[in-house]
Amino acid sequence: MTSKTVAASGGASGGRVMAPVDEQLSVLLSGVEYGDDRTHATMEAELRERLEEDRPLKVYAGFDPTSVDLHLGHTLPMRKLKQFQDFGHEVTFLIGNFTGLVGDPSDKDKGRPMLSADDLAENGRTYADQAFRILDGERTEVKYNADWLGKLTFADVLRLTSKFTVAQFLERDNFSKRWQNHDAIYLSEFMYAVMQAYDAVMLETDVQIGGSDQLFNLMAGRTLQRDAGQRPQIVITLPILVGTDGHQRMSKSTGNSIGINEPNNDMYGKVMSLPDEVVLDFFTLVTPVSPDEVRNIGEAIDGGTLPPMDAKKRLAREIVSVFSGDEAAGSAQAYFEATIQRQETPEEMPEYEVDGEQPLHRVLTGAELAASGGEVRRLVGQGAVSVNGERVEEFTQPVQPGDEIRVGRHRFIRLIKAGQLH
Repeated sequence: MTSKTVAASGGASGGRVMAPVDEQLSVLLSGVEYGDDRTHATMEAELRERLEEDRPLKVYAGFDPTSVDLHLGHTLPMRKLKQFQDFGHEVTFLIGNFTGLVGDPSDKDKGRPMLSADDLAENGRTYADQAFRILDGERTEVKYNADWLGKLTFADVLRLTSKFTVAQFLERDNFSKRWQNHDAIYLSEFMYAVMQAYDAVMLETDVQIGGSDQLFNLMAGRTLQRDAGQRPQIVITLPILVGTDGHQRMSKSTGNSIGINEPNNDMYGKVMSLPDEVVLDFFTLVTPVSPDEVRNIGEAIDGGTLPPMDAKKRLAREIVSVFSGDEAAGSAQAYFEATIQRQETPEEMPEYEVDGEQPLHRVLTGAELAASGGEVRRLVGQGAVSVNGERVEEFTQPVQPGDEIRVGRHRFIRLIKAGQLH
């Protein structure tokens, strides 16, 4: 059973009795990454002090709606927000419909084109709904930073920028590299950190959560809060989640991502493809399994009492369960064991209508099992496509109604005659 921590009901603090401080710290600081021990010690001490006030803290994370296809890497700050929420703290999900005009340069070695306000508005419509697959929608406040950033005058902006120096920005690793390479650095990119810092002031936040590559931006928030007479926020930063290759940052463009809206069987199968050495990190960062239980899993693996394959199955079930529930997770595991481990062909599979004989590449792109004919050619070259159990040699191979096609390890489709699909 998944271990979840929830604040006890009753009491004077917003109707809840806050959990013991040490218990909260164990969970809230699990998986955090600052890059140096001094910052970690400072943030832990400040968080302990704030928690000892025995009140709900104001906690937020900001999300720029620059895309609509969210993957597990995007959910790390959402998962940390959920941990605060489970302890009874006040959580704000901030949609960066103004900061998104610039885009966070924290992990970029080059500038990128600015998105339009219309694009951001369209993307932002889906963000909260996706976030509520993790967060409790009834206890989450959704805000938009255009509500205050869009009202600043030029004089306001000058006042805010006067709190920082150009040298501070050029010390950032990505800006430093671009400066040395004589690549363009735009003033608008400098402004991103200032805008994010101002969010902290307007929300009067106790805690802000972000990626480890955002540390500069989050610390800038502390600067502006002090200037505004507020207590500086505690900064919680999380590592960058690697993709299915186990090395590179999870990214759809890299092809190593696990999308949160993918079919359950695909999600489960992709988690099972993770290298063994990243399994415990995934337990910590993207599941509700408690830190103590994660340590127990690690010790069981090291002690030889828990096979790595079984630990990975548990991980895959936990992740699918977060988004689709326990029953769906169980079905995904059964599907994986049948199709991958026992090499069985599933009795039930998606059906796709064809009007007589068709070339394979046209069917796979039409059924959205491949993005293009070039991808079909690549998959066939890798031996990843079979028809009726026989490996395909030519990406133009003709297929017809009645054929069963397998793509990769866990995607299947059955062809039927046009007009027979119910």
